[in-house]
Amino acid sequence: MADATHNLSLEEMDRQSVLHPFTQLKQFAAGDLGGPRIVNGGQGIRITDTKGNELIDGFAGLYCVNVGYGRTEIAEAIYEQAKTLAYYHAYAGHSNEPTIRLSDKILRKTPSNMSKIFYGLGGSDANETNTKIVWYYNNVRGMPRKTKIIARKRGYHGGTVFSGSLTGLEIFHTAFNLPVPQVLHTTTPHHYWHAEAGESERDFSKRCAEDLNRMIEEEGPDTVGAFIGEPVLGTGGIIPPPEGYWQEIQKVLDRHDVLLISDEVVCGFGRLGSEFGALHYGMKPDLMTIAKGLTSAYQPLSGSIVGDKVWKVLEEGSDIYGPFAHGLTYSAHPCGAAAGLANLAIIEREGLVENAKTTGAYFQQKLHEAFDGHPMVGEVRGEGLLGAIEFVADPAQKTRFDPSMKVGAQLAAACINEGLIARAMPHGDILGFAPPLIVTRADVDQIVALTVKAVDGVTDKLVREGSLKAA
Repeated sequence: MADATHNLSLEEMDRQSVLHPFTQLKQFAAGDLGGPRIVNGGQGIRITDTKGNELIDGFAGLYCVNVGYGRTEIAEAIYEQAKTLAYYHAYAGHSNEPTIRLSDKILRKTPSNMSKIFYGLGGSDANETNTKIVWYYNNVRGMPRKTKIIARKRGYHGGTVFSGSLTGLEIFHTAFNLPVPQVLHTTTPHHYWHAEAGESERDFSKRCAEDLNRMIEEEGPDTVGAFIGEPVLGTGGIIPPPEGYWQEIQKVLDRHDVLLISDEVVCGFGRLGSEFGALHYGMKPDLMTIAKGLTSAYQPLSGSIVGDKVWKVLEEGSDIYGPFAHGLTYSAHPCGAAAGLANLAIIEREGLVENAKTTGAYFQQKLHEAFDGHPMVGEVRGEGLLGAIEFVADPAQKTRFDPSMKVGAQLAAACINEGLIARAMPHGDILGFAPPLIVTRADVDQIVALTVKAVDGVTDKLVREGSLKAA
């Protein structure tokens, strides 16, 4: 469809005007990638584009459209709020009813030590806020050197300057002058790749904790303010923690007076079959990061949830430094809060946390049944409605494919050709899945069947090319 003002198609207009994230810019601008795909509708777990294609969204956008597409009740809540009060700021004690009610509802779901919520727009800015809170907290306590934040290799915490530094994926750092000096990265808790021969999950967890302890002691405990981690590593490969991991990590943090930030952007609001990943794994966070599933992406909204211990120090800070001098124009945006309330009402009414638990267990079972023992599958893993299949050239030897083959990208493209969106994850040849929480067993059967067709097609191609031995 062309635009009457300058006779350009929407596709060409896009290529001439939009800078797309995570896109090969030169090829895309030249039209060599065949895009953009212009999405113009969605219903349930499916999206449609302007060319009439319908695709199962096996990744819920970017792990975020938890209640599915086409939820008019959320749209109506946003509309009604915009008619009443589209915007007012939250500075100097101002508030609005949807923000108040949303905060109360969220805190009733979190671990019991959580106290207050600061609102932003996305997970990246929420992690920036959490970092500033850690620094403020330690300055109030008279510990100004406690500024370093330890994250994990392959962790994902955002794409801004500091949150991108926390992210432990090199692609986020290359040519961007990241990470900044205050950020350190410790061991990836991935038993499949990093455990020693014969090492149990629990022993591997202890070794991860020992690595963290060694890093803190080498840096100096008086310089380390916080440790940040996703309950399940998301974009780094959808990697559930090994047995006992968070309990071992907590012992180290307690020993050295280091705060724990639980980044719940992906895991929060039901994806693991629990309200939050911290509850799912018995974590004891001092700060929590929320976004994505908070509104199912119907509006941009994020939150930094502050625990009691930290909050009490922030209160003391007001006596020393005056007003808490951190804020965003759109903090506690009333339309975002209205969307959050409507979204959480759907999750509660339809039992979607429980569905993520039960249908998620079925999803994990079907993935294992379909792919365990496959000639190029190294590991099938996941938790709840998060799943991943990691592909290798030789499972017996744990030999990776040559990165230049881009096997993961080939598999994701093959899934698209079958009518399914699955995500090629960085740092390996990995297909990732995070379907909306409304997914049914019948949907799971279809997702797995389409994935099998796509994988079999790529497997046959690699065998013909001589890149993979026939089974």
